[in-house]
Amino acid sequence: MRPKRHAAIATLMLLLGGCSADAGPPRVIEPRVDTAPAARGEALLRQAMMAGHNRARADVGVPPLVWDDTLAASAAAYAREMAQTGRFAHAEQPQGPAREGENLFTGTRGAYRYDEMVRLWVDERRDFVNRPVPGASRTGDWGGVAHYVQIVWRDTKRVGCAVASGRSDDYLVCRYSPAGNVVGQTAF
Repeated sequence: MRPKRHAAIATLMLLLGGCSADAGPPRVIEPRVDTAPAARGEALLRQAMMAGHNRARADVGVPPLVWDDTLAASAAAYAREMAQTGRFAHAEQPQGPAREGENLFTGTRGAYRYDEMVRLWVDERRDFVNRPVPGASRTGDWGGVAHYVQIVWRDTKRVGCAVASGRSDDYLVCRYSPAGNVVGQTAF
């Protein structure tokens, strides 16, 4: 169950301050064998996101993240916007210290558990090498490791996540501060 990878050029544009309206992160659309809807709720989301993020960070020796309610509120507002519009793309954000890091996921409504969502990002580690961004992928596909790089970025301290559901899809947004994926720097 591996999501399609978005173009490396779109990711670089995003890192350099632009957000292309026609390029977005991978969209997972595979049907699931289990037809029962995945369990939902803010407490489950927080638990799964913190466990997935901090396990990945511990594996590379960087300090754990702490949950940030302000980042979660920002993530919730953007998840609701994507669910309402059906537009799956990174948010436009200001440059500078106010910029938040962002990971996005979308998949069939109710089909994916929260731990599966974060695991898809963490599984990108298979192609990760700790070289300066955007050279952090052993395949040369920067977009194929960008979610994972944000998760393990050494300078990131806080995270907040939210999920909103549209007619047929769930939208997960995680926001990070300070933002990672800084061009020319390594993750840790």
